[in-house]
Amino acid sequence: MKKVLISRVLPDEVYRALEGLEVVRRDETAPLSSDDMRAALREYDGVMCTLGDQFSAAVFDDVPAPRCKVLANFGVGFNHIDVAAAKAAGVTVTNTPGAVTDATADVAMTLMLMSARRAGEGERMVRAGEWEGWHPTQMLGLHLTGKAVGIVGMGRIGQAIAQRCHFGFGMSVHYFSRSEKALTFEAQRHGDLKAMAAQVDVLVTAVPGSAETRHIIHADILGAMQSHARLINIARGDVVSQAALIDALERGVIGGAGLDVYEFEPDVPDALRAMDNVVLLPHLGTSTGEVRVDMGLMMVANLQAALRGDTPPNPV
Repeated sequence: MKKVLISRVLPDEVYRALEGLEVVRRDETAPLSSDDMRAALREYDGVMCTLGDQFSAAVFDDVPAPRCKVLANFGVGFNHIDVAAAKAAGVTVTNTPGAVTDATADVAMTLMLMSARRAGEGERMVRAGEWEGWHPTQMLGLHLTGKAVGIVGMGRIGQAIAQRCHFGFGMSVHYFSRSEKALTFEAQRHGDLKAMAAQVDVLVTAVPGSAETRHIIHADILGAMQSHARLINIARGDVVSQAALIDALERGVIGGAGLDVYEFEPDVPDALRAMDNVVLLPHLGTSTGEVRVDMGLMMVANLQAALRGDTPPNPV
């Protein structure tokens, strides 16, 4: 019987789908330690891992002939796994695309609306008992309908965000992508990110985390944005230079930001937490019961296929 480690607590439906395997549950919410990961590669046929489980090249170097044949990742992003090192060690890596698309796009829209309409700031005011009643100039925000959105990365999630912006809010869609996309609605592709940033009212990151996308949003990009514009990050924390963002917000270079991810997550700097024009969410991108079950079942399907020696549905 194949032996499998589950690195984090998962929905009950996922455990029930693992019949026929010897399953070791690690019922914790913290990531695997480096020693845990080395032991997992030595002692298990497969590992169901997720964000924070840093399977680096150094981890694989210490286990040159792993028993483990598959790292089935829970999530679409896999920048916490050195895929090249895994493949060199004979370990297949999989992920869960598709299942996360709509939920992540919904959170992008949540952040856009919360930032534009100052919803977080307003709720804090009401909860603190500081609201003095309605008046015509109370908490004036940015009217999102009809504005221009710029999407950095136009994969599944980027396109889902663009659809919501175009059809739901009548926004003009601009995007920065390596290639032209065949879309069912009008959108303008840009080859120059800085030039696009200067034209839009909301800039949304939707790129995967990687060495190529690290700090793709830096001081020059933020400096090109309009003073009322919002930056929304639902991708990976390090696609935005956190220091440059804090500086831009403090100096009023941009109008605000909505963040679901952070460069040194779960650490959130005091400077960000102190700003009323920043909406901060605790990485809620895929946090719905239905989506997490779908992700888990997709992960199980990948794991089982790899353990049978078949090509999994979602290799990376």
